[in-house]
Amino acid sequence: MSWIYGLLCLIFLILFHEFGHFVAAKIFGVKVESFSIGMGPVLLHKKFGDTDFRLSLLPLGGYCGMKGEKDFQKAVESGLTEIVADKDSFYGVHPAKRALIGFAGPFFNFIFAVIGYAIINMIGYTYTTASNKIILPTEAESKYTYARDAGLLTGDKILSINGNKTEYWDDITQNIIIRPDEDIVIVVERDGKELTYNAHTGLDKSQGIGVLGIKADSQNLIKRDSPKYSFFPAFGHGFLDTINTIKITFKSLGVLFKGVEIKNTVSGIGRVTDMLGTSVSSGFKHDVKTGFIAMFDLMAIISVSLAVMNLLPIPVLDGGLILIAVIECIIRRKIKPKVQYYIQFIGIAFIALCLVLAIYGDISYFTNRGK
Repeated sequence: MSWIYGLLCLIFLILFHEFGHFVAAKIFGVKVESFSIGMGPVLLHKKFGDTDFRLSLLPLGGYCGMKGEKDFQKAVESGLTEIVADKDSFYGVHPAKRALIGFAGPFFNFIFAVIGYAIINMIGYTYTTASNKIILPTEAESKYTYARDAGLLTGDKILSINGNKTEYWDDITQNIIIRPDEDIVIVVERDGKELTYNAHTGLDKSQGIGVLGIKADSQNLIKRDSPKYSFFPAFGHGFLDTINTIKITFKSLGVLFKGVEIKNTVSGIGRVTDMLGTSVSSGFKHDVKTGFIAMFDLMAIISVSLAVMNLLPIPVLDGGLILIAVIECIIRRKIKPKVQYYIQFIGIAFIALCLVLAIYGDISYFTNRGK
């Protein structure tokens, strides 16, 4: 059942992305010839206006098929110096409009994240955490000694990290895991006095997160209620939560170049579906409210990841299409199809590499989990 939950959530996010392209194409006068739920052979279809709406066999997201998307390929095969296209086709509109059509998919992913976080902020939730009192683990318990090296002691209460208040244990972890291999400033309370320490975090290469070498005081757990907001403030905080997730996503991309274990940090569709489904399923087993919180929280994170990845200036992705369109706007002429063709080879090679790494990561994940 967890896989069904995960697959449905992932399909929805991809379709929401494609719906962004659909809406923008309609706004800018590009004919949308098909819109499919699923990929592969068409099982059912019904035409409304100019668009053939389809239900396809493979439950792997969907697609928005715009008129003239294959004009580029035809131009390359025919050896043309520019793409010949109708005015209502993808390559027939002004490049600025083409860029906005490309941007609309990731933008809709951002919109969903804001909505997801807004719903969480309206519902509110209760969770268990520990105080900001820390314990330094022994050498047998942890190989990380960054906190000890900085001068922190068991019993210290961490009041802030880099100026961010840390009233509870979850505040501390949130500030550390996003700062791997960084210099940080920690303010602690010890014997009624405030002391400031400079510390350097480590990088847990197996998870791709920052570590400090501290433990929570699990003997004194605290129940906390998240703030609950009315409609408009909830969306305001949802926007801020989305911006924060975007920042974390970019930080995570940077960590990939610091020698992390790719098999653990790069997830393919299998692992994402399993994690999403397991989280949602576990939440609903607790109660309906917890289920919805878990679902919207993880979907918002994945939605932001989809948006950021698609906006990378890599050919084949939306970001690559946007980049080419922007260049055409600047130079005020169309880039030759053959030049675009060679550029796309780079993008295809990159995507193929990412796919191989993702499959490798998924195989390692499921193999290790079965042990």
